[in-house]
Amino acid sequence: MSDSNDTRAQRAGELVEAAQQLFTAGVMSHSGHANLSARLDGERLLLTPGFVRGLTPEQLATVHFDGHVLEGELRSVSAEITAMHAAVYRARPHVGTVIHTHSPCATAYAVAHRPLPCRTEPMLRFGQAETVPVVPWGPRGSDVSVRGITHVLQQHPTAAVLLANHGLLVFGPTPAATAHLLIAIEEGAQAEINATAIGGAVDFPPGAQEAVRTAIARAAS
Repeated sequence: MSDSNDTRAQRAGELVEAAQQLFTAGVMSHSGHANLSARLDGERLLLTPGFVRGLTPEQLATVHFDGHVLEGELRSVSAEITAMHAAVYRARPHVGTVIHTHSPCATAYAVAHRPLPCRTEPMLRFGQAETVPVVPWGPRGSDVSVRGITHVLQQHPTAAVLLANHGLLVFGPTPAATAHLLIAIEEGAQAEINATAIGGAVDFPPGAQEAVRTAIARAAS
């Protein structure tokens, strides 16, 4: 039990730091709405409340993938998104964190139903070399929405999806890595929108992903 409690406390601290990182980077919507989760053991996850400005570890709840709250408290507005997070964890066993935001520029792509191309180096470096696909709209937390997320994840080797008419869903191995990727995606979306004023964004040259991986490996050696 002690090991389980230690893991929970560690993950809670990591989620709080990731939430703070998102606000510091300025990628949150005016409302500050977001939900962050971390995978625990079995079919359990640690989930934040719907608004994470000033988040503390005590506010997080331990929830079963089926939505049953095992520890802590969860408002209904947060409980209905458990299925969205669980769908990612079930589809991607290696994923340790899921973050959902209404980041303004990425959400613009979601509202426009436009996939977001990878044309900025930070997106390459932080794990999103593919175009970010769009999941067809469904009411938040509904079977339609969850089936849509699962289907897109089966079709695309992506670390993020745009939820049509809703927002952004990003996933990765740790809270910090997932937050870094989310920031990179929001910056990429903003760069795409800005580039339209000067003729439009341009794709990377062939071999860009391999060149970035080589540079990263060289710096780490």
